Amino acid sequence: FLIAFGPPGGTSTRARTSATHASRSPTTPATHTSTTPTAATGTVPVLMYHVVASQPPGASNPSLYVPQDQFSAQMQALKAAGWHAVTLDQLESHWSHGTSLGPGKPIVLTFDTGYHSQYANALPVLKALGWVGDESLVVSGFSPSEGGISDTEIRGLIAAGWEIDTQSVSHRDLIAVGPGELQTEVASSRQLLHQRYGVPVNWFCYPLGHYDPTVIAAVKAAGYTGAMTTVAGLAGQRGDPYRLPRLTVLPGTSPSALLAQIASAQGDSAPPASYSGTGFA
Repeated sequence: FLIAFGPPGGTSTRARTSATHASRSPTTPATHTSTTPTAATGTVPVLMYHVVASQPPGASNPSLYVPQDQFSAQMQALKAAGWHAVTLDQLESHWSHGTSLGPGKPIVLTFDTGYHSQYANALPVLKALGWVGDESLVVSGFSPSEGGISDTEIRGLIAAGWEIDTQSVSHRDLIAVGPGELQTEVASSRQLLHQRYGVPVNWFCYPLGHYDPTVIAAVKAAGYTGAMTTVAGLAGQRGDPYRLPRLTVLPGTSPSALLAQIASAQGDSAPPASYSGTGFA
């Protein structure tokens, strides 16, 4: 099967709405306990990226594109400010078991959907820093020739220490599907990726950022540790792991603006019980 969704260019009718490794096999999530990953706040920023490349002519959603030079400058600024990248599994292990995340301030870098540029342009930047990313894959969609990531590239991310998670089978709006389709989109995507790549796939990413209590219940039933939203905020140890907030990084965000975005997110409220607004996860 193909692991891709949404060509970086063109005007596909399936383009998304804009607005914004352990060998552990799928298990029931652990209960979070007392340690904090960031001493000053007890919270961790989770950044959301899509295409790490310049916007091509005719792009259906310009908000998805962060050029590689901007991305590199942002990463260098984060490092200079004392941040270092960790995965969601590492963060959960820290929260649950006190596992060390190393010196400095932890941050999670998530990459949605599965684009070739995430391998070609984001991976080299992070590898040079000794950092890793968190890739949320859609199981079916556009081919690598249309801008999606290839099977070989996914294996390259895994070899580089990246975490593989999922954004469903087909990127459908999960609050609008029936019970059978919901179960397939949520549970099958985890099973397929786990079987194909031999990685845990412990985190879910809500397509379009949409979720409600029924969708959350399906994610829990499938054994995920937690799930990512598109609601702005910082991930906290005491928050609901199935409503993990993230910070969207938009094109043109300067390094200083990114640092300010992270700092200003300190006061953001927790994600709501349901969300059906705009978002482009």
